[in-house]
Amino acid sequence: MKWQETYEAVIGLEVHAELKTTSKMFCGCNNDPFGADKPNIYTCPVCLGMPGGIPVANKRAIEWTIKLGYATGCSINEFSKFDRKHYFYPDLAKGYQISQYDLPFCYNGIIETPMGKVRLRRIHLEEDTGKLMHTSIEGKKVSLIDFNRGGVPLVEVVTEPDIKSGTQAKEYGKKLRHILRFLDIADCDMEQGGMRLEANISLRKKGETELPNYKVEIKNINSFRFMEAAIDYELTRQAEILETGKTPVQETRGWNSQKNETFSQRIKEEAEDYRYFPDPDLPPFHFSKEYLAEIKKTLPELTNEVTTRWTKEFSIQPNKAEELAMVDDAKLISWLEKILNLLKENKLNITSFINDYINKKIEVKDFEEPSSVIEKFRAAHKTEEVGDELLATTIKQVLAENQDAVQKYQTGQKQVFGFLMGQMLRSLGKKVDPQLIRQTLQAALES
Repeated sequence: MKWQETYEAVIGLEVHAELKTTSKMFCGCNNDPFGADKPNIYTCPVCLGMPGGIPVANKRAIEWTIKLGYATGCSINEFSKFDRKHYFYPDLAKGYQISQYDLPFCYNGIIETPMGKVRLRRIHLEEDTGKLMHTSIEGKKVSLIDFNRGGVPLVEVVTEPDIKSGTQAKEYGKKLRHILRFLDIADCDMEQGGMRLEANISLRKKGETELPNYKVEIKNINSFRFMEAAIDYELTRQAEILETGKTPVQETRGWNSQKNETFSQRIKEEAEDYRYFPDPDLPPFHFSKEYLAEIKKTLPELTNEVTTRWTKEFSIQPNKAEELAMVDDAKLISWLEKILNLLKENKLNITSFINDYINKKIEVKDFEEPSSVIEKFRAAHKTEEVGDELLATTIKQVLAENQDAVQKYQTGQKQVFGFLMGQMLRSLGKKVDPQLIRQTLQAALES
């Protein structure tokens, strides 16, 4: 059954990314869970949830979260707070997680994808949990806990249910990762767990506008490819259940990448189950307009803005400008712009350079002296002089040997021109200016 004929997907994503601050979210412990020599060495009474440990919020983590909000077009709450989210799990030492509930730092943003806009419901900040390690000791299966990751600042970006396919979910995730890296606030190392993906998935009949009366969450996906595959599998699974007249169980499922299928983990919790209430150890925040304006000033020129400006300033196609500008380092944008300016000053072909640079046809190191890059580009496109007599003789020979193609061209089948161009270049056997060949050949064909 092709579910797309009857149903439409209703998908929302929750993406968690660890911020790369120096210290953890609510204590002074080192924030380096992937570089620690031993388990549990970056811990203290606060992040281990011991009696008397009082949390203090990480100012930089809050500012970076607000910065991310501005980069994604969010509104910022001038009044905000931290809440306690209660649940028991071994990697949560306190028995609750310090998170945000009804007053997140950021809300109502947008991220563009090739398949349409995805609205952001909220961006909030919380602490990460410890890491469970399942192993065997003396023949017995045990679970060990490493709290080096516990308390690391974790930003969570929650979308509205605007996503319609696994492919769109993948593109959204890549765009969000690019923004986080470009702002230089997160490494997003998915293999290590520095960025984790969760999808809430359901189906409704085409033409309906109400949200479905169920949703299935797939948790802790660690690659965009797996997320796309998990969503596509889950949509087919749910459609088959709906076709029998039943409603899929509202639950949390995992993704088995070996079997390429989802599997049930537990019945999904509701917000009420977490018993949220304001954290009494952390005072609420009142942000002045001046303070928020100062954070906004630190925002670099974003990729979409760079693309628009480059399109106008350098007369290049928007898709080429975007392809060149889609880098994760704002310093690299500045370096590339110096090269573009030199290309423009020297009246060199900018589109040709972009193609060479992206496809690695010229060997260029990042932050290499721009004038050196220009010389490499010139050398790659250096052409040999060809005399008028040799050019005329070669054109005459090529046209004589390919009369069938010439007749097709002259009867309107212009696509054969590329074939004749190729024959010219092959016959000359030199690296000549293709523009000169094109103009001369065209004149000969139309004379």
